[in-house]
Amino acid sequence: MSIQRPYVRSMDGWWRRDAYFVRYMAREVTALFVAAYAVVLLVGLVRLGQGEAAYDGWLQALKSPLSLVFHLVVLATFCYHTWSWFKIMPKTMPIMFVGGKRVQPGTITGAGLAAAVVASLAVLLIVRGMHP
Repeated sequence: MSIQRPYVRSMDGWWRRDAYFVRYMAREVTALFVAAYAVVLLVGLVRLGQGEAAYDGWLQALKSPLSLVFHLVVLATFCYHTWSWFKIMPKTMPIMFVGGKRVQPGTITGAGLAAAVVASLAVLLIVRGMHP
């Protein structure tokens, strides 16, 4: 009598087999960059609490070439994160009707992206106004 072993499907690279899962994993990886930048800001807050010299040192570190490259990578990652977040928004929220007509997914995504751009520009203008 032979004993048959149960079939076990390989899980190696499961997310690379479908474009949907590749996009999902890319969106999830961007959260690591968001967390990394939160750490950068937290270090700045700690340095601010340590005094003017420590804070000025942190600001100087942010001007280094490595830091500038890091910020460019984080900016690109944040842009993708924002776009992907608003891209899935129509799938995650209740169906909306305006004037008796269903709001199209592209309109929801576009409105979210426009709101993000307006909010980002408002923050930029406020910060620029604080530091002439």
